[in-house]
Amino acid sequence: MTETRTLRRERFTPLTCLALTAALLLTMILCICVGSVRVSFSDTVTALWNGAFGLPIPEGIARNIILRVRLPRVLCVALCGAALSLCGAAMQGLLRNPLAEGSTLGVSSGAALGAILAVATGFTLPGFSFGGSMVLAMIFAFGSLVMILSLAWALDRSLETGSIILIGVIFTMFSSALISLIITFASDHTRTLSFWTMGSFSGVSYPHAGALGAALFLFGGVLLRFSPELNALSFGEDNARHIGVNVRRVKLILLITVSALIGVCVSIAGTVSFVGLIMPHIARMLVGPNHRRLLPASLFSGAIFLLLADLTARTLLSPIELPIGVVTSIVGAAAFVVIFYRTRKVRR
Repeated sequence: MTETRTLRRERFTPLTCLALTAALLLTMILCICVGSVRVSFSDTVTALWNGAFGLPIPEGIARNIILRVRLPRVLCVALCGAALSLCGAAMQGLLRNPLAEGSTLGVSSGAALGAILAVATGFTLPGFSFGGSMVLAMIFAFGSLVMILSLAWALDRSLETGSIILIGVIFTMFSSALISLIITFASDHTRTLSFWTMGSFSGVSYPHAGALGAALFLFGGVLLRFSPELNALSFGEDNARHIGVNVRRVKLILLITVSALIGVCVSIAGTVSFVGLIMPHIARMLVGPNHRRLLPASLFSGAIFLLLADLTARTLLSPIELPIGVVTSIVGAAAFVVIFYRTRKVRR
């Protein structure tokens, strides 16, 4: 009864939505302003406003830096962070596992393996320069998730957190070994392939942002549509069946959707770890466990977090740019330990 009351708690108010939207917009503008070349806030707003409405941009404003370099990157970072966080929240609800996320389950590594294999073999789609790596990343992400959960089920029918995470770590190590092997033999693409192992948004453009936006709209919309089913599954599969939820169908749809969305993100940004682990927990503290509000809140918080992580990666050792996966992994590793400790403590 207490859990039901908590689930029904209305905490994602219009004010919360407005605050998250304002925080996201301000963070995006900050990330456009700050970099190796500083751009003033007023110049940034002027360039964005005039560019959006086709108005002439005054002389003296760094138009190329704002509109051709930083804006597409900021859009890609925000969309990728939102997608990864949304996937993490959905996976945690689906598996009832607070440590479930693309990187901890090995899904991101599987997607990176698919993307690297596409580049090494020259697999492409006509008229879509990065379509080959995107398709293989989605396929490998789904195959990885199915394989990991199947192995976990075979070893431990209760699907304990420790079992899933252990198999996820083993699969990640196996994928990393295959990735290293491919990079070794594909010496002509070593620099390009290494990008997928660490994560980076360097060189992204508007077509990448368009692909991420379309994927988030399509697959993210599916995840948001199934928020009532995720609420039902949070009380157990048997309870969900009793109220009419087709558990097998819902699981299959959500697993395919999450894998596809993670695959798109990895094909464009490489392996960006722990975003889907950290931000759903923070969103849960803000709006509660109801997935109707948790999923949108995770979407906003993931975008903000990854924007700040990318800003750190670009400016911390400027002019050297750190891989964004390094920044998120450092923060995520500490958060992983804290969450894992709390989970074990509650079970005792």
